Amino acid sequence: MSLNANHLRRTIATLQRAITEIQQVADENDILYDLFRNAAIKSFELSLETSGNLLRKALKLYGGSPRKIDGLVFKDVFRHANKHDILDEATVLRWFAYRDNRNVTTHDYGEGFANETLEILPEYIQDATALADRLEEIFRAAA
Repeated sequence: MSLNANHLRRTIATLQRAITEIQQVADENDILYDLFRNAAIKSFELSLETSGNLLRKALKLYGGSPRKIDGLVFKDVFRHANKHDILDEATVLRWFAYRDNRNVTTHDYGEGFANETLEILPEYIQDATALADRLEEIFRAAA
């Protein structure tokens, strides 16, 4: 079992780069805007899934049945992270909002919603980076 946050950090870096590139595109009608927006949204989705998977690994270090932990739905993984003081309640609630947004992005391909998603990404990047830091701290302690 790989206990590092390297893949999460890579997805965060890709997301940050996509956002930086979007900001360089002057015209939202430019195809590059669509390209970088789509890359940002896909990186957001990938990093969100990676975060949940890494949290499952971290929770297994706190005991309990690995099978039950693997069976937890995304929001329950974050609830358990709060229970074990991996994340505080306010942070968990933000992750719930990120997950809710992600669930809509996978079903709503509208341009307006995609642009709304872009607005939450700076805060998401901060939370994802903090989670990566916290997970690495936990994984180092377990080594």
